[in-house]
Parts: sequence; C-alpha cells; structure tokens
Amino acid sequence: MSKSTFTRRRVLKTGAVSGAALATPTIFTSKVWADAHTGFTNAPTGDTVTLGFNVPQTGPYADEGADELRAFELAVEHLNGEGDGGMLQTFSSKTLDGTGIMGKRVEYVTGDTQTKSDAARASARSMIEKDGAVMISGGSSSGVAVAVQALCQEAGIIFMAGLTHSNDTTGKDRKANGFRHFFNSYMSGAALAPILADQYGSDRKAYHLTADYNWGYTTEEAIRASTEAMGWETVNSVKTPLTQTDFSSYIAPVLNSGADVLVLNHYGGNMVNSLTNAVQFGLREAQANGKDFQIVVPLYSELMARGAGQNIAGILGSQNWDWKLENQLGEKYTGTNAFVQSFGQKYGFPPSQAAHTCYVQTLLYADAVQRAGSFQPCAVVEALEGFEFDGLGNGPTLYRADDHQCFKDVVVVRGKENPENEFDLVEIVEVTPVDQVTYAPDHPQFAGGSLGSCNNGA
Repeated sequence: MSKSTFTRRRVLKTGAVSGAALATPTIFTSKVWADAHTGFTNAPTGDTVTLGFNVPQTGPYADEGADELRAFELAVEHLNGEGDGGMLQTFSSKTLDGTGIMGKRVEYVTGDTQTKSDAARASARSMIEKDGAVMISGGSSSGVAVAVQALCQEAGIIFMAGLTHSNDTTGKDRKANGFRHFFNSYMSGAALAPILADQYGSDRKAYHLTADYNWGYTTEEAIRASTEAMGWETVNSVKTPLTQTDFSSYIAPVLNSGADVLVLNHYGGNMVNSLTNAVQFGLREAQANGKDFQIVVPLYSELMARGAGQNIAGILGSQNWDWKLENQLGEKYTGTNAFVQSFGQKYGFPPSQAAHTCYVQTLLYADAVQRAGSFQPCAVVEALEGFEFDGLGNGPTLYRADDHQCFKDVVVVRGKENPENEFDLVEIVEVTPVDQVTYAPDHPQFAGGSLGSCNNGA
C-alpha cells in the first residue's frame, strides 16, 4: 500500500475532559525550583533529556518491537516540533507544544529485550546507568514488563509500560513508579465472553493452549472465568514454552479431547505458528459434539493477522485499539486518524496497537512532566494518578490512581473473510464500553499487590 492511500485528516479536539485541564501556574522560589529539578535519578541538567525505549528486537515478539520503535521515533519527532504533530493536535491536554519536554529537546536510546526478562533488565539498567535515561518504556512481554517495572521502581525511574496484557502488571506486581496504558487479560475476557456466547452458544467445551509465563496464565484465567460463567466447560489446559515454534504435538491431542473450541493463549510469532498448525490439522473444518469446531485467540493484532494470513479469517479476539476506529465509529475515537496519518506518511503502512500504545505512553509521560513542572518521578506520579484525558484514539480514558491502569473501551475483532489488502485483515465486531470491563482494584484476579510509595531514587 502506498503512502498516498492514507487520506489526510486532522481533527482538532476542543475542550478537555475532567482532570485534563491545565493546573494553575506555580511561582517557584529558588529552593522550591531546585528541589523540583535536582535530587532524583538522572535529573536532566543540560538542554536535552534522554528517554529509554526497550523493545524486543529479536525473539517471538520482534514484529511488535519493530513497530514500537517506529512509534517511539515518531513520538520524539512530534515532541520536538518535527513532522505534523500527530496526536499533539488532538490530545485534550494542551501542555505539549513541540518544544520538547520542559523546553529540553528529547533524545532517546534503545535496547533489545530479546523477550527475556533478564536481558530486558540488563538493557534497561544500562540505559539508566550509562545513558542517563529518565524514563523507560517499551516491551511486548508481560514477563519483561514486570521485571523492568520492578527495576525502575528500585532505581527511581518512571516506567511507562508498552505492550503488556497480563493482569499482574497492574495487579500483584504493580509498582508506584509504573503505569500501563494497554488493556489487560480481565478486560479481554469481559469483552469477549458475551460475543462468544452470541456467536457460538453457551454450551461449549474449551481446550486451552497457554504460553508458559505470567501473561499466558492470567489470560487463561480471565477467559476461563468469563466463559465458564456463561456456561462453557474447560476440558483441558496445556502450557507451551515461549520458545516453541512448532505446535503440532500440542494440537494433535485436541482432536480427541472432547473439546469443540480451541483457545490459543498465544501472542506474536507463537500465535501465528500455533494457529497455522491448528489449521493444518483440520480444526477449521472439523466438527465436535455436533457443532462446528471454533478457534479463539483472546489477544491479537493486525501484525499477527498479517503473519497468519488467511488462517485468521473468522477468528474472534480482542485489541486495545485499531487503526480504523475513527473512520468506522466516529469522532469519539478522535486522535486515531491523526496518528494513522503521521505514521502512514513516515512508514507507508498503518500502525499496530503496539505502536499506538507506545506512542501514547510517550506523550502521556511528557504531558505529565509539563503539568507537574518537573521530571521528578514522584511529581510525575502525582500528575498521572487519576488523570482523565481524551483525543488519543481510545475515547475518554482514566489513569486510575489505585493501580495505575488505564480504563477505556475495548475493541472486539474478527479476522476478515475477504480482506481488501494486506493491511485490512481485521474487522471491528464491537467496541465494548469501558463500564463493562471495569473492575474493583481488589478484584481476585488482581489481588496480592501494592503500589507502595513512589521512589525518586538518587
């Protein structure tokens, strides 16, 4: 698809939702100013500020990582006043004006998480200790996110999580210095269950293949809880290694299990490979218990659909965001077209949900610093907690103070049967209202964690 395919459209958002308005300016004494701008880890001292972008450049989630890096680069350009400004034009908070962050030009360093927690921590530590990064973002694995979030808490650095879907990130492993814009496993289950019941009925027997790490566990738990509550039975659950590439040996037993639904709690390259194997074994054409066999992928993206090709046709799942939202569902999702336009002009194709959440997190961090009047982590935490905003593509959104989780609508999608091109493989089935996916901070799927206190570090 050529760059010209994307129609230029910029929608300016007027006004701001509650909480997004500018704070009353504060007159600083020299001591107050010094306290706000020194005495914390990697306090910027020159005319630049460094952000650290830590993504999987190798491993099963490398496609998502590549798109995250594209989005980070675009966000930095917009913060520095380059390009068309993207979502700076639609964001309900109007503190960002293209002059960097607090007047400092934004620079960045990158690292490769390798989709491994130890490698991700080492990479993040290097960016903090050697490169002076004042904020870390990125990641496409919840295991990585939890590990790096804990490191940032220890170091006194803000962590703006990238693509992490496990309940644990803002559940039992939540941290005061960490924030998540992306949705989570519980939200996928709450959004998907009514659609699955409507499409496939309430009398179903499910077989789960689950990635063997924290994201897989919480996603299976959320899908099982939501589907069993509507009448489904879970007949088996099998864990699969994150490093697995051929899932044939895991798919074969499904045929004789008594199940009539296969739930693939897999992401990235793992999902592409397991779905391909499932299709090769004939599950798409199979019948069981007098019903057509079905496959469900709780979390997937346009990037994964591209990798799976025709195998994704008709398969239901959920997404945090989709590049067609504003065109199809209107101005409630303002910001979507602005971002798609900027990203498409620069790279020649539409952005993924991984790109979107990383771009948004970068803007939200920069905006929080501006509103706080300081890079000091505890000041940034205070600015983000309870912050309500709009114009960033998801509709009205809240950064809940209790757990640092964003609450917004959830997109339920299905693979298109007859896609028009390689970038239009997913259709929006429904957008589930935020109220339907909101839960109490002490919900059992999120129990056992505490934010603790923010840490300014050195």
